[in-house]
This record gives sequence, structure tokens and C-alpha cells, in this order.
Amino acid sequence: MDYEKEMVGTVEVPEKDRLDEAKLTPWMEANVEGFAGPMTITKFKGGQSNPTYRIDTPAQSYVLRRQPFGKLLPSAHAVDREYRAMAALYPTGFPVPRAYGLCEDTDVLGSKFFIMGLADGRSLWNGSLPGCEPNERGAIYNAMIDTIADLHLKNPDDIGLSDFGKPTDYCARQISRWSKQYKLSETESIPKMDRLIEWLPTTIPPQHGNGIAHGDYRLDNMIFHKTEPRVIAVLDWELSTLGDPIADFSYLMLNWISPVDGRAGIGGLDHQALGIPTMEEAVDRYVTRTGFPVPPMDWYFAYNLFRLAGIIQGIKKRVIDGTASSSHAREMSERVGPLVDRAYEFAIKAGMPATAGLD
Repeated sequence: MDYEKEMVGTVEVPEKDRLDEAKLTPWMEANVEGFAGPMTITKFKGGQSNPTYRIDTPAQSYVLRRQPFGKLLPSAHAVDREYRAMAALYPTGFPVPRAYGLCEDTDVLGSKFFIMGLADGRSLWNGSLPGCEPNERGAIYNAMIDTIADLHLKNPDDIGLSDFGKPTDYCARQISRWSKQYKLSETESIPKMDRLIEWLPTTIPPQHGNGIAHGDYRLDNMIFHKTEPRVIAVLDWELSTLGDPIADFSYLMLNWISPVDGRAGIGGLDHQALGIPTMEEAVDRYVTRTGFPVPPMDWYFAYNLFRLAGIIQGIKKRVIDGTASSSHAREMSERVGPLVDRAYEFAIKAGMPATAGLD
């Protein structure tokens, strides 16, 4: 997950992040259709979860995503899942970059990596969309909602993803996964997190259907057309699997209640004045396009904030271990406590009995 991306653009590749061009070039020649060197490699400034590089050749530009350096947690940094999701969706016309090739031979670059096409458009980071007129803001948000709805309407069986994950018990599997990952990267005791780990698995709502869940769908994980309010590429499929569309959609809805921080959060803003759909309007648009019922959000907000806390705790552990690749990672790692606090608050709203001494 690239939750702590810093800004658009690339930099010269730091010495510690350099790729072995002598090994990469012949692999590209053998596996990437149309590739012809020479190539120039720079590194995107973000990309905490999976280091991301831009490769320019005289004829074309590519993006390389690799697993990070250092010891990895089990099932984390799944670049092979990213590749497979995009490779399956691209032929359907869904907006993803073209996936050119996956390398699982760690002898080439020291870890798994894949190559995809470069989406040439706008990267929007600030959820308030400064500089946009209200009608353009509304069109951008509507495009974002329509795109996730279209994803959830894809039948995994029809595009070769029937075995991309288990079709049932999505939230239960996610809670179990992130509870384990959290405990593996735990750096201090947080009683509220322990209470959530205990309570969430016992209160999971019935799963609505089975679809492709992106797992990290938000404004700064997509590329928009340069001049039109249209999504041309959804990025960062590392957490994708088969699962509950409502759980995936409710993660997007978190942005409507998340504090403004210069990123996707738009909580507390005057959405109507800005031209941004209200949460009710966003839900209505999703329901109209999909036909899926959307239940009350409190449990899903608690679940998604808990899941985010588990993910960010992994970043915090890598900061402590010295393997995090983004200078912004340290700041992000301080968000674990506040995320747990908010997850706990929504769990109480969803019916979790308060625990003495934790409020």
C-alpha cells in the first residue's frame, strides 16, 4: 500500500535503491513486448510499500514495481497480485496500465518485480482539489465512484480471476490477516487495538456478493486524464483480492470523515460549496450504478480504520528497523494511535460494549 506517497515526480535513484541494469536489460528484451534500449531509470518520490521506478527509452516509458529491500512480513508487498489483477482487467477496458511482464526470479533484481505501462495524466493528491471549479470537482468524484462501481460489477469468473481469493468471509479473512500482521510488527501495547482484534471477528455483517476488491481505493491511487474528469488508470493493486464490495466501497467513504491533511481526507469541509458529492449522494450514486444495498457504515468504518492501523503499524516497524523507503514514512508511522482511537469510537457506535479504562 502506498499510503504515504509524497508528491508527483521522480528523483535520481539513491545508491541503496539502484537496480542492476546489466541484469534488467536482457530480462526486458526477453519479456517486454516492443522494448528497445537504451534506458534511463529514475525513482518515484513516493512508493513506500513497493519501490517504484520510471524507465524511459527512446520509444516508450515504463514503470517498474519491486518488493522493498529488507525482511518482509508474510504475504506483504504482493507485486505478483498487483500484476495479475491488472493483467486480467486491462483487456476488459477497465482503466489500468498495461501489464507487460512479471519476474519472480529473485536473481535478476533481488526480489520479485513487474513492468507496466506509464499512465500519462494527472495525479491528484489533495481531496479538496484546490484549483478546480465546483463542477469539475463533482465530475472527478463522480468518476471515482463510477469506476469503483464498475470494478465491483466485474465477474471474476469471466476474466480469469475465479481463484484470486476465497469468495466468502472476506472481512473475517481481512481481520485475521491484519491482526496477525499487526502482532508481527507490534512495537508497543495498545489496549484499544487488542479490544478491536477481539470484538470485530464476532460482529461481521453478512457479506454482499463476491467481487474484485481493490483494497486501497482512493484519490491518490489513480491517474486522471490530463484535461478531462476521467480516470485513466487505477494503481496499487497490492491488496486486491476477491471479497465484499461493500467493505471495499466503505473504505473509499472513509475519506468523507477523515480529517483534512492535504491528501484524500475531506472530513469537515463544506462539500456542497466545493461541488463534492455528500456522503449520502456518493452512496446513492454507487447504489444506483451497482444495485447493491449499502448498510449503515459504523461497523465498516471501525473495520477499515482498524485495517489501516494494522497496515501503518507495518510501516512503523520498518521505520524502526530502517528499511522504510520513503522519507515520509516516519510521519505516517505516528498515525497508528489516532487510527486505533477512531476505529474504537466507530466500534462503540456500532454496538461494541465500552471497556472500563479505555474510554
